[in-house]
Amino acid sequence: MTLDELAAARRTHKAFGPEPVSRATLLELFDVARFAPTHHLNQPWRFRVLGPETLAALKGVAGEKEAQKLDRAPTLVVASAVLTGDLVTDEEDVCAAAAAIMLVLLAATERGIATYWRTPNVLRTRPGRETLGIPPGERFLGLLHFGPAAREPAPREREPVETYVEFLA
Repeated sequence: MTLDELAAARRTHKAFGPEPVSRATLLELFDVARFAPTHHLNQPWRFRVLGPETLAALKGVAGEKEAQKLDRAPTLVVASAVLTGDLVTDEEDVCAAAAAIMLVLLAATERGIATYWRTPNVLRTRPGRETLGIPPGERFLGLLHFGPAAREPAPREREPVETYVEFLA
């Protein structure tokens, strides 16, 4: 499968089967992140795989409506970027971490694993961050859902490249 085909095959899934993704497979996915572009190879991304106790604690601080959404997928991973306090470096590192996340999502798609990249509000709160052990020097970037697809979403129409590319003289 070419990169174009892989990118086109990636979908946002909101319905998952019950089987969790194995630890070994998750490590394979996270290993792909190391190929993301990063300044000075500092690899600022962090991935935290939520176990049942941590998930229960997060649901406790999330509230009923958000807690239901946390049950969508059998495997949840919090992605963040370590910050330095330097504005330029932090901006570069957040972008590098986002690129690493996308590589992980593409690697999952290649293996037939359904994914969903969410940014739930609970992880922007102090109680949510503390529940997961995210220190003040890290920026939460997403809650990644992984698992078998319960159903395959239809592809969505995308804007043509001409709408967002400009060639300057």
